[in-house]
Amino acid sequence: MTPTSIGILGLTAFFILMMLRMPIAMCMLIVGFVGTAAINGLQAALATLSGESFEIAGYIDLSVIPLFVFMGNMAGLSGMSRDLYDAAYAWVGHWRGGLAATTIVGCAGFAALSGSSFASAVTMGRVALPEMKRFNYDDRLATGCVAAGGTLGYLIPPSSGFVIYAVLTEQSIAKLFIAGILPGLLLTGLFLGTIAIWTGLCPGLGPAGPRSSYARRWSTLRRAWVFVTIVLTTIGGLYGGVMTPEEAAGAGAFLTLVVALLRRSLHWENFKQVVLHTLRTTALVFMILIGAHIFIPFMALSGIPSHLVSFLTSLPLAPTGILVIILATYVFLGTFLEGIAMLVLTLPIVFPVVISLGYNPIWFGVIIVIVLEMGLLSPPVGVNVFVVKGVAPDVPLNTIFRGIWPFWFAMMLCLAILSVFPQIALFLPEAMF
Repeated sequence: MTPTSIGILGLTAFFILMMLRMPIAMCMLIVGFVGTAAINGLQAALATLSGESFEIAGYIDLSVIPLFVFMGNMAGLSGMSRDLYDAAYAWVGHWRGGLAATTIVGCAGFAALSGSSFASAVTMGRVALPEMKRFNYDDRLATGCVAAGGTLGYLIPPSSGFVIYAVLTEQSIAKLFIAGILPGLLLTGLFLGTIAIWTGLCPGLGPAGPRSSYARRWSTLRRAWVFVTIVLTTIGGLYGGVMTPEEAAGAGAFLTLVVALLRRSLHWENFKQVVLHTLRTTALVFMILIGAHIFIPFMALSGIPSHLVSFLTSLPLAPTGILVIILATYVFLGTFLEGIAMLVLTLPIVFPVVISLGYNPIWFGVIIVIVLEMGLLSPPVGVNVFVVKGVAPDVPLNTIFRGIWPFWFAMMLCLAILSVFPQIALFLPEAMF
């Protein structure tokens, strides 16, 4: 049997194991190990298993994952997410759709601390959904903006999606973090524009709230300065070249811990929960990466990526046409695959194609992360939709899905803008390095 045939059988076995609900990490580990053994022998497979496991476990760049997860958990525990929401609400809550716009701004801000779409959606959902219900916001707009705003945690640094992409493609984590800043602001602006247009066409969706006094506005800003200071310390230090990503993550985790202690919001029980959640998330990511680094050599040995490169580059299409095919495939996969699963499964095959077409790998990383965000909203999986459903159990699932579509199309517009103007993503990394 040829290596390519073994590779095709391996991919088939991978999808069968996934349909049997085996964890994605174990799917990749088992298929990669057995496939490598079938092509190169058992000794080579054992060497890959042991070598890659120890290499990933000792990869210092991945220390940013537990530190940023810890930072996001501590930020929610210390009340900084509430401070950010209160400040945004005091300034724009009196507009039509103002609470929804406040939620998007709050999600964008919290994303700059947590790096997690799920954490952003859960934290801001618990804060924002009761307020929007109190002011008679339509459930479609209320839940849709929380689900969409949560996806910003995948794009605005520190992003776990960028970390995994960097490890799988051997790119700079710092460059990817910085590259996500302007696209993150662009997508946030598009979400705000979506809310303005939607509530302009249907005023009953998001009635205006009471106008806050200027005294209250400045008061909320003074309380939110802690959040701004931590973000400027981590992201500003990274952009200024003062800190490495690991140092920025360590500084952010330390500062949020200090804030939680000073505000007396940290007790033994909730601290234990924060640590356990951080450990679970870190273990999950590391296990997925170990599985990916056993699966990737198997794919390389099978020759499937090189065959795909030859096939796609031989098509009578311009590079833009091939890129559209790749992105459309990702959008389709997002309807039934979770984001990290898509990354680890497809990048070994797709990334060589993208590089052979001459596209910038940092720009492509930003594009892929936005497509992953779209997958977080796309039915029938739509992980963020189910996260919001958990926060708002009284809202029907189909209502939440109806609420995400305007934001989904805003993401599509963001993709188109970045495809036409790639310098939006590349300007800051090129200026920094």
